[in-house]
Amino acid sequence: MVLIKTQRDTLLAPLQSVSGIVERRHTLPILSNVLLEKKGDRLTLLATDIEIQITTTTEGAGGEGDGAVTVGARKLQDILRSLPDTAEVSLVLEDKRLQVRAGKSRFSLQTLPADDFPRMTVNEGETRQFAISQRDFRQLIGKTQYSMAAQDVRYYLNGLLLLVDGKELRAVATDGHRLAYASVAIDSELPRQEMILPRKTVLELNRLLVDSDDPLNITLTPNQVRFAFGSVVLVSKLIDGKFPDYERVVPATLKNHLTVGRQMLMQAMQRAAILTNEKFRGVRVVLGQNSVKLIAANAEQEEAVEEIEVDYAGDAIDVGFNVGYLLDVLNNSHTDEITWSFNDANSSALISIPGNDRFKYVVMPMRI
Repeated sequence: MVLIKTQRDTLLAPLQSVSGIVERRHTLPILSNVLLEKKGDRLTLLATDIEIQITTTTEGAGGEGDGAVTVGARKLQDILRSLPDTAEVSLVLEDKRLQVRAGKSRFSLQTLPADDFPRMTVNEGETRQFAISQRDFRQLIGKTQYSMAAQDVRYYLNGLLLLVDGKELRAVATDGHRLAYASVAIDSELPRQEMILPRKTVLELNRLLVDSDDPLNITLTPNQVRFAFGSVVLVSKLIDGKFPDYERVVPATLKNHLTVGRQMLMQAMQRAAILTNEKFRGVRVVLGQNSVKLIAANAEQEEAVEEIEVDYAGDAIDVGFNVGYLLDVLNNSHTDEITWSFNDANSSALISIPGNDRFKYVVMPMRI
């Protein structure tokens, strides 16, 4: 039976939307598959790793009748990618195998029963809903996600705190060494609710969302969150844990401030970083009258010194930082200037955007 007959891109585009969460090797083989469900000319694709589920729907899938099958997601994607852009593709279901046909190419893939495919049960109990533009939400997570921990035993740090409070949505991420905070206004008035999104969910949203005013509809339940945008629906479990009190981490009073061009500072740091110790990546920041010096050295006694003229009349400070943490915030701020605030060489520094209280980045010093 020719289950689906359509243009390559009609099949490839939705497959790429869902296959990002598919693990190549999984203890449950079926989780390496994507579920294809066809009704009329409507095709639904679904992928899950048990923690996250992504569904997308597309029209224009020809073929003979309705049906459902699961097949290796990455293999199907690789085959479709390798075909010419204009290729017409047929998916033919025969004896528990799926044949992919295009021109004179034939590929025979193993399948597993669609009935065995696990689906996340979507909680329909107590829910709260609001909408935000895809651009605003993507910028919100873009300003914070790089501060998430990767494989910390404090599992609640391996994710992003989303907090709705009144007409504000906040995002906070920390790995214990630095913390990024950003907020955006929303139209809805909602009671305060905190949720910790898993790292993988955040990275997938950042990949799938586009910089447009198209809406992203967010539905909150006590232990799940649902994101609906375009033809995609992403449902994610939440991390169960208590996120650190980020308000206590942000320094309340800082007495030394300098405002500097972001691009100029970033380029100077990138040059200095070339000669940092590969393991610790420490750079000294030396503040003096109208000057900031960046000094890096490594085990081979090599040294880099970068000096930038700035408008600074505060205390003389010599403090060390992980240059990677500084470059992360400079790469993701997308503003002409940043303000860098210090107390002394032993306390955390704050990076902010002039005239904008919706972004804060706190970084702890390191001993060099």
